[in-house]
Amino acid sequence: MNIHEYQAKELLAKYGVPVPAGHAAMSVEEAVEAAKQLPGPLWVVKAQIHAGGRGKGRFKELGESVKGGVRLAHSIDEVREHAAEMLGKTLVTVQTGPAGKQVQRLYITDGVDIAKEFYLALLVDRESGRIAVVASTEGGMEIEKVAHDTPEKIATITIDPATGLMPHHGRAVAAALGLTGDLAKQAGKVLGSLYQAFLGTDASQIEINPLAVDDKGRLLVLDAKVGFDNNAEFRHPDLEQLRDLTEEEPMEIEASKYDLSYIKLDGSIGCMVNGAGLAMATMDIIKLEGAEPANFLDVGGGANKEKVTAAFKIILSDPAVKGILVNIFGGIMRCDIIAEGIVAAAREVDLRVPLVVRLEGTNVQQGKDILASSGLPIIAANDLGDAARKIVAEVKSPVAA
Repeated sequence: MNIHEYQAKELLAKYGVPVPAGHAAMSVEEAVEAAKQLPGPLWVVKAQIHAGGRGKGRFKELGESVKGGVRLAHSIDEVREHAAEMLGKTLVTVQTGPAGKQVQRLYITDGVDIAKEFYLALLVDRESGRIAVVASTEGGMEIEKVAHDTPEKIATITIDPATGLMPHHGRAVAAALGLTGDLAKQAGKVLGSLYQAFLGTDASQIEINPLAVDDKGRLLVLDAKVGFDNNAEFRHPDLEQLRDLTEEEPMEIEASKYDLSYIKLDGSIGCMVNGAGLAMATMDIIKLEGAEPANFLDVGGGANKEKVTAAFKIILSDPAVKGILVNIFGGIMRCDIIAEGIVAAAREVDLRVPLVVRLEGTNVQQGKDILASSGLPIIAANDLGDAARKIVAEVKSPVAA
């Protein structure tokens, strides 16, 4: 689960992370009132969407000449003008894709005179099984370019869970950022607060970009992106209240109701698979055959008929889907249960796209018999390669098109 910048800053502030004052706004008048509560004379008006690159983004409705989802305002009237231009408009950034995201919230913050910008992040390093701290002197909007062109400017420090955060980790981060004296001490305190926030919320990522030194010599968090481990949501009912469903794909929301792992993609072949690794392999072989998957969908190892039916209906609710590939290896999951779910869903939604099914494993013959006797135009496949070739051929055929 991801949250908005203003929510991330409010959360981090509770752990002692230094953030500039700011207020969320859902309307132009709320934006104006928020600005009046801040000292000025400089304000920052920031569009709130779950995507990075807002500062260099463009609003679809305003054309190429009107720039950015992060703007400076030198007066209350300018705050009003920026808010009116942003709210309700579609912001397109490098992370949203061409469709963009509609801006429904703003964040009005105090302006800061920036002397230097840095990048700092905490994330889970799957390879080492530790929390990793990523630091760079090259903070700001070009961090992706820095990572690609000059990776030597990015330092990574891992924290042993047996010892937790130690003073030397703070010193290492300060050294990586080129900070000395009081700023080095501040860096250690900021890292300590971020580490406690990471553990305390079961975060999967806390990204600070930029972490800035202002003209008064203070180290401040000017932007924050926080994501949480979905597997730990049951421990944080308070964080669930921060979820903004308007920022999430409707089909992914529906899938979460049935505990399905679903991610919408841009292709035309819907996939239903049991097991994340098998799902990835299925998507890979679809691409190898010259097509694109429309989704990642793992129904899990213990799905029942109702869960399979729900998964099938979610796939078919995507208008981009021109064909479906079901790839099931029955271990815990029985092939006959999968077959019953497929038949029930196909009848309920009036299946009108090609369907290729590959079943293998527990009760495979029973599953195949159920599909064969259903009276539905289901295409059987012998193995994964055969299944991929058949569904790609069906989708690319003139009849399917």
